Amino acid sequence: MGIQLTILGCHSATPRTNAHPTAQYLKINERHILIDCGEGTQVLLRQHKVPFAKIKHIFISHLHGDHFFGLVGLISTFGLLDRRTELHIYGPKGIKEIITLQLKLSKSWTSFPLLFHELNSTESQIIFEDKKISVTTIPLDHRVYTNGFLFQEKEGQRKLNMENIIHEPEIEICDYHNLKNGKDFTKQDGTVLENDDLTLPPKTAHSYAFCSDTAYKPDIVPIIKGASLLYHESTFLEDKKNLTERTKHSTAKEAGSVAKQAEVHKLILGHYSSRYKDLNQFRLEALTEFENVELAESGKVFII
Repeated sequence: MGIQLTILGCHSATPRTNAHPTAQYLKINERHILIDCGEGTQVLLRQHKVPFAKIKHIFISHLHGDHFFGLVGLISTFGLLDRRTELHIYGPKGIKEIITLQLKLSKSWTSFPLLFHELNSTESQIIFEDKKISVTTIPLDHRVYTNGFLFQEKEGQRKLNMENIIHEPEIEICDYHNLKNGKDFTKQDGTVLENDDLTLPPKTAHSYAFCSDTAYKPDIVPIIKGASLLYHESTFLEDKKNLTERTKHSTAKEAGSVAKQAEVHKLILGHYSSRYKDLNQFRLEALTEFENVELAESGKVFII
C-alpha cells in the first residue's frame, strides 16, 4: 500500500519551454492512474520514465485545453504501440464526442477497448471502485463543469501477531486467512480467542485529493477531510485576488485555508499564472494559513 505521485505539468494556460500544463501520474495501491492530460503529456511521461503502458484509468477534470489537449495524442500512441489492454476515461459529458471525432477523422481507431465514463452530476459521487481503491468526485467551481477527484486506498488485511499465535497450537496455517480478515478463533473447547489478540492493525490507508481549477470553495472540505495529500490550484497570489471571481481560480492563501479546514497532512500548490516569476511566493503565502506546504514542479515525486 502507498501513494506515489509524479507531477508532469503544473502551470496554467499555454505551454512554454519550461512550463507545462496540468498532468499527473498517480500510483496508488498498485493502480496506475493519469490525472488530466495537458498538451505534451506523453513526452513528459517518457522524460520522467513513467511506465505509461500500465495506465488503465485516466481522469479528466474539465474540458479546457490545458487539461486534456494531450489526450488524443496519447491514445493514438497507445494504438501505435499495439496496446491491447482496455483504457477507461472518466471526464465531463462531451469528452467521448471530442475524442472519437478526432480518431474518426484521422482514421486512428484504437486497437484496444476505449471506454468512456461521462460525468454530469454536481453532487459528489463514487465513480470507480475495486478491491484496492475508490475514486470519488469533488465538485468544483470553475467556468465550465469541473470535478476534482479523491483517490482512496482500501484498508488492507490485518497482520498476524506471530508472537501470540505461536502459543496457540490449534491455530494452523489454513486459519491465517480468516484471522487476517478480522475473524476470531474458536478453540475445540469453545474458548474464543479475540482477533485483536492474534493480529495487528493493517497498514494505514492513504488518500490523495486532486483539486483542479476552481474558485475558493470551502464546501469541499468534508469530502477531502484528513487526506494524506491535497493538490489545490493556486493560480494567483492575493495581490491579484480581484481576478479570482472572473476567472474562477484561487489564490495560494485560499488553497492554504482549504488545507487547514480539511486538516490534510500535506498541501501541494500548482497551476501557477505565468505572470509570477518567483514561485516561492506561492508557498510563503499558503504558509500563512497552513504549515505543511510544497510546490509542484515538473518531475517532482511525492511518496507516502
